[in-house]
Amino acid sequence: MSANMQQSTNEFLYEIIYSTIKATGLITMLEEDHTGVNMSYNFITNVVSFDANRLVKAAGELSGIPFDQYVKTITLHELGHAIDRPALDASLTRTLDYFDMRDQYSTKEIFNNPELLGMIIEEHQMNIAFEETAWANAETLNQKLQFIDQNSFELIKKHSLSTYIRNYEEDLAAYKQLLEQTELLPA
Repeated sequence: MSANMQQSTNEFLYEIIYSTIKATGLITMLEEDHTGVNMSYNFITNVVSFDANRLVKAAGELSGIPFDQYVKTITLHELGHAIDRPALDASLTRTLDYFDMRDQYSTKEIFNNPELLGMIIEEHQMNIAFEETAWANAETLNQKLQFIDQNSFELIKKHSLSTYIRNYEEDLAAYKQLLEQTELLPA
């Protein structure tokens, strides 16, 4: 993609996202980043950010959904997190525990220790709960604004949640297997 085409795409995305935020009346900042995450909400700084390249790629993974509707839906989802900001704020201490644990132990150590892997499972469950709450909030916003039809909204929601659920299920299977192995070891 040429530099001019990339700049046009970034400006187009910024305008769609900004106009969606403005339509909701929620006060958040908007920034472009290059994290590889299509969109995210930072509850500490109250910033919605987007990675233009990843957002274009993610939208392309869902055929039949107009690009602008995909972007508006994901924006509503991120704003759904903003609505849930007090709960996100309340989770900060525990979230820091997860980060500290990941810094202290290697992946191999984590996946060989039931207590540490249990923390990963707990983190997944917390993240999925936050994602589901954000989607419920996004659905309420969409019902008020009528941006996206319900079928498209549900497809985008399902696609977005699938990564979280897949990762959780993979780690949960490893956790169950580790527990079984641990129980079989002589004391």
